[in-house]
Amino acid sequence: MSIAAKQALDKIKTGNQQYVQDKEHVGTEKKIRESLITGQDPYAIILSCADSRVVPESIFDANAGELFVLRVAGNIANTSTIASIEYAVAHLGTKLIIVLGHESCGAVTAALAGGDNGYNLNHLCSHIVPAIAASESNEVNDVVRMNAKVTCKDLVGRSEIISNAVNDGGLEIVPAFYNLSNGEVDLL
Repeated sequence: MSIAAKQALDKIKTGNQQYVQDKEHVGTEKKIRESLITGQDPYAIILSCADSRVVPESIFDANAGELFVLRVAGNIANTSTIASIEYAVAHLGTKLIIVLGHESCGAVTAALAGGDNGYNLNHLCSHIVPAIAASESNEVNDVVRMNAKVTCKDLVGRSEIISNAVNDGGLEIVPAFYNLSNGEVDLL
């Protein structure tokens, strides 16, 4: 049974505090795995960067089955990530989406540098260009923060399922920034 967005956000905040204090309780024991055989009921959707230093389950002190995590460089809203989020919203009833950017993001750095990085990376960087244009700074971490905000708007603007869930009052979308230096997540 899904929980309200406010309760989910409280769990996100508490989990991050546990992580920052090195008191996380992430478990993968058999009992947890067996409880998930018949289904899942994640309390939050996390659209995160694919960076190996950013591990949402650890950052939010969440066990298997608690977070619906999508990881793609630059935490962008492309067709596949949007479709996956739509599934979690429409079929799992999840009420909170966190778009998680992070300190020193390589995808944002590549987008800021420009140039020809080949078809696929150029395509990925094209999703970050609107954040560069909207940012008042070309400093990577400022653009990362703006990219999380722009991606939140993209999710609503490019998905009727997500837009309807927000408009009906049950779904919240929150941009966030993960500080590699101290483990803290800033809600933007």
